[in-house]
Amino acid sequence: MRFKKHLPVAGLAAAIVIFQALTSLLGREYYLTQLTMAAYYCLVILGLTVLMGYAGQISMGHAAFFAMGGYTTAVLTTPDLSTSAHPLARLAIDLGLTVGDVNAFGDGVRHLSPWVSLAVAVLLTAGVAFLIGIPILKLKGHYLAMATLGFGIIVYRIVLGTALFGEADGISDLPPFGLAGGLTVSGDPGLRVQNYYIAAFLVVAGMVLLLNLIDSRVGRALRSIHGSEEAANAMGVDTSWYKLLIFVLSAVFACVAGVFLAHFNGGVGPSEAEVMKSVTYVAIVAVGGMANLWGALAMGMVLNYLSLRGYFGSYDELVFGGILIVIMLFFPEGLLGTENLKRLTGAAARLVRGKTAGGKHGIS
Repeated sequence: MRFKKHLPVAGLAAAIVIFQALTSLLGREYYLTQLTMAAYYCLVILGLTVLMGYAGQISMGHAAFFAMGGYTTAVLTTPDLSTSAHPLARLAIDLGLTVGDVNAFGDGVRHLSPWVSLAVAVLLTAGVAFLIGIPILKLKGHYLAMATLGFGIIVYRIVLGTALFGEADGISDLPPFGLAGGLTVSGDPGLRVQNYYIAAFLVVAGMVLLLNLIDSRVGRALRSIHGSEEAANAMGVDTSWYKLLIFVLSAVFACVAGVFLAHFNGGVGPSEAEVMKSVTYVAIVAVGGMANLWGALAMGMVLNYLSLRGYFGSYDELVFGGILIVIMLFFPEGLLGTENLKRLTGAAARLVRGKTAGGKHGIS
């Protein structure tokens, strides 16, 4: 029984390995670059799926949390602390919170460790999500969507117009993110395979965490809120706390994705905070199925990969906007939503039964 529960995760891990092996055998490892980026974007989508599909809360501002992660690590890790006389820079060096690197001129430099910037980014994002979540999660429906949209616009304008964040140019030359065991998050083509597995590991870990969450008491509370917040309140569920909890968790997912993708790309720009990024995330959650983590993951990988490979060309935003409209009109539960899946599996079962009965009849 326990093995059956973990079978889909094992299948996902096997698919990840098989795909990498195939690309290596065919000499197409360059596909892994876009797949790595798509995997990081899928972390945002997984967090948003739990928020929208299970708690019934709409967020149009998750690109802002993604950008907070990317920009926080960019601001903290790019300065050379070895030449700084700031007391905090000296303290970081004395405490061993820095890493050595070589700049473009071949000179030795010292950056703040990306592990420290990751911790700061997560705490900052969780704090901001907590503070704005308290008032805006009292809103419902399109009012909540408009409030989160406003938050996303504020963050976008800040990163676009502030010199600290590089304004329209963003921030580049982020140092590699050294992990345990000699692994490094970096855009170096020679590290393409290991970066693919690092991103895939984060996605699998995120899936396991969220699958256990929705299968727990918290998940049942979230589903009750999605069904009827008033009824959940009447049953003694602390709806305000659970909504805030899942909002902060989904923001942290976006933040972690932003940190890792910024180090993988070696930079971050204001386009990551654009409103259309948030619309894209919502569209993928909608097409994948509002309460279907596996559907959201599948659609997230496919659509992000196609977008990153440039299959949609200059119509990228038009495609995702159109997808969102079509899904909302004809498949409000998502293309791979629970009811649609039941209909599809039911039709497949009837087809199989019909063929089986026909075969038996022919034999007799």
